[in-house]
Amino acid sequence: MATPTSLPATFVAGNVLTAAQMNNLRGAFRILQVVSTTKTDTYSESLASGAVSASNITGLTASITPASSSNKVLIFVQITGGSSGDQIVAGQIFRDSTAIAIGDAASNRTSLSAFQHGDFQMSNISMSFLDSPATTSAITYGFRIFNGGAVTRTMYVNRGGTDSDLSYYGRSASTITVMEVSA
Repeated sequence: MATPTSLPATFVAGNVLTAAQMNNLRGAFRILQVVSTTKTDTYSESLASGAVSASNITGLTASITPASSSNKVLIFVQITGGSSGDQIVAGQIFRDSTAIAIGDAASNRTSLSAFQHGDFQMSNISMSFLDSPATTSAITYGFRIFNGGAVTRTMYVNRGGTDSDLSYYGRSASTITVMEVSA
């Protein structure tokens, strides 16, 4: 449902809305659908220095079909992991085959959606982004990991680079949630 245009510009004491205006207000700015995926198993991929994965993290995508091309999609991503060199978690959010919510290009630097470097076991990134996909076709959102190290490394999700079988080493879960928001 589109943003109502028949409402008063401001509300003041004594304003009375018509039934049509109330119905417009009821349908405005609402969440139309929510799709969420939680990944509880681990994932690993060997990547060259400065490389972004060629595909989304397996088992961590969310597909949604907007009801209107003017609607937006609110994306929440939370990823925990590390690498074989240190505890870096970084990457890009993808809408189908397009990286979105990334920083500006700057010489040789890689444009990323998020980057976190931790000190012990695992690191965590959490971010949100309001996307304007301008379509009513099915869209798949995902996250592709990035090797922020100077050499080829194995990147991990839901575990750290060191994964000793000890009670003080952890495993985690990662999530992606998308919500269609009426325009």
